[in-house]
Amino acid sequence: MTTRINFNGEIGPDAFISVLDHGFLFGDSVYEVVVTQNGLPCFMKEHLRRLRNSADGLTLTIPWSDEKIMEQVARTVIDAGNSESYIRIIVTRGMGDLDIDPTSCSNPELIVLVTELKNYPASSYEKGINVALVSIKRNAKDTVNPGIKTGNYLNNVLAKVESNHMGAQDALMLNHQGHLTECTTSNFFFVCDGRVQTPSLSCGILAGITRDVLLQLAQENGILIEQGEWPPESLAKAEEAFITGTVKKVMPVTHLDGKPVADGQPGPVTRRLMRLYDSALEMEGKGSA
Repeated sequence: MTTRINFNGEIGPDAFISVLDHGFLFGDSVYEVVVTQNGLPCFMKEHLRRLRNSADGLTLTIPWSDEKIMEQVARTVIDAGNSESYIRIIVTRGMGDLDIDPTSCSNPELIVLVTELKNYPASSYEKGINVALVSIKRNAKDTVNPGIKTGNYLNNVLAKVESNHMGAQDALMLNHQGHLTECTTSNFFFVCDGRVQTPSLSCGILAGITRDVLLQLAQENGILIEQGEWPPESLAKAEEAFITGTVKKVMPVTHLDGKPVADGQPGPVTRRLMRLYDSALEMEGKGSA
């Protein structure tokens, strides 16, 4: 495994950021995770668009063009030389006074971290995973908006800790209205009466890139996906469930709180969407999208 870190254009095996950087002090940063397919970063335009939207939500100015960021990503991926790469693009507020006021920060920092992509075990896709409904609530939209992908992930960390204690592989959170939202680093879907259902953005979730691709693929292939608000009781009738994310891709959920979803096996809708998404990734890896 080779790790390379690009810190403001300088690439090396490690990098050091000032303890006065507000990204370190206050989690005042935004980021994106991208993976490669056949060595090519997937859905870069979509990720960079969301990176800028997140920065706008923090009134954080990104001084580099998309072309410049993509150039730094390409340089770092080539330098790392992995067969497939995990890429984390981070923009921090930069160094400033030891004060929560960000106006003293005048130079944002750009960090591109590249390491070998570690795939999840095949069993996670063949047999599915166990997800626990936890007591930790998803951030309300009028606090740190979940639609902004920031470096402040403590709420999700606490949810993951709780799910670990429950023997699950991930946590599913409710919002403060009691509706289903998402998992710690993944969007959540379930199937009832043959229809795919997923919490809408209004529930307070991140607009996942994989989620968006899946919504488009479903529309193109005649698969109905309904976005809405659902209480956790809706899951009692679930025939299938799955989560989506850049690294996880489309991963079946076959147990909720340790109890099987239907027959406890990945269902036909989930498997079809897994195949469709894998095909979309292959197209990205050919530079066709």
